[in-house]
Amino acid sequence: MKSDRLLSILLLLQTRGLVPARELAQRLEVSVRTVYRDVEALSAAGVPVYAERGRHGGIALLPGFRTDVTGLTADESRALFVLAARGAHSALGLDRALGSALRKVMAALPAPHRTAAERTSRRIIVDPERWSRAERPAVDLDVLNTAVFADRRLRLGYRHSGTTEARTYTVDPYGLVVKAGVWYLVADHRGDPGLYRADRVRDAALTDAPVRRREGVELGDVWESLRRKVELRPAEFEVTARVRVSRLDMFLRLQAAQLTGGEPVVEASGEWARVSLVFTELLAVRALLAFGENVEVLSPPEARDVLAGAAAAVMELYGGSRPAPG
Repeated sequence: MKSDRLLSILLLLQTRGLVPARELAQRLEVSVRTVYRDVEALSAAGVPVYAERGRHGGIALLPGFRTDVTGLTADESRALFVLAARGAHSALGLDRALGSALRKVMAALPAPHRTAAERTSRRIIVDPERWSRAERPAVDLDVLNTAVFADRRLRLGYRHSGTTEARTYTVDPYGLVVKAGVWYLVADHRGDPGLYRADRVRDAALTDAPVRRREGVELGDVWESLRRKVELRPAEFEVTARVRVSRLDMFLRLQAAQLTGGEPVVEASGEWARVSLVFTELLAVRALLAFGENVEVLSPPEARDVLAGAAAAVMELYGGSRPAPG
């Protein structure tokens, strides 16, 4: 394990340059003291590594030092060929580059591992798209991608959900994130972090101003805080419902975001299973009408009232005589 850790430190330093000891410790899941002991071990082995003290200090290699790293393990070789989100490479224009990179990696692999790596690429597919999703509009990431890597501020014309008009924002991008097939720009607006869906960007233009990111804050930090904010929105109320067992698998798959995490409890009859769900607003419970007679809300009473009212409105709409054609 220590040799793997030393190699990881060496690779990080070659890639990043100066890296704070605390960041190395977090990445390697060890203490800062262990990181410094590993640095001493690298130095004793002849690697020109040194530590800079102070607020902006860290661990670094002497300028110009490089090493060719070989000796990939079998599992590491296979892991390189299990590449998720092939669509992500297409959106960034990197399909050809990906294929070329994998061919070069294959040629560089130790001979005993090549067969397993090639078989992995043929036997494992990771598809990030959800079933039965609506067709999404094409997304042009060129300007967003350029702003991210050129460290430039970006002027966006952006349409929020539920609106038709676009608003204009000048933002400081941290990077791009693709989640379940949807691209997001992660950026600060006036110092506050925000998520901007790429398919809602009406227009985007680089400015001449350099990006102004908060000191010491990385894309991963901002994404984690925004992700938690979305996923941990306070629930207004809890709903108890019963679902026909014959439709339970489909229900659990489609309502995964609303489930509280408890296991469904099958009733004695074996026909129904009870589930608990949470909704952020009362009217959102109407989504359960899509399951028709296969789902019954048991509580709270106000949720049943909402569903009864919606069902009555549908009956009124369709219960009368059929309108004449034309």
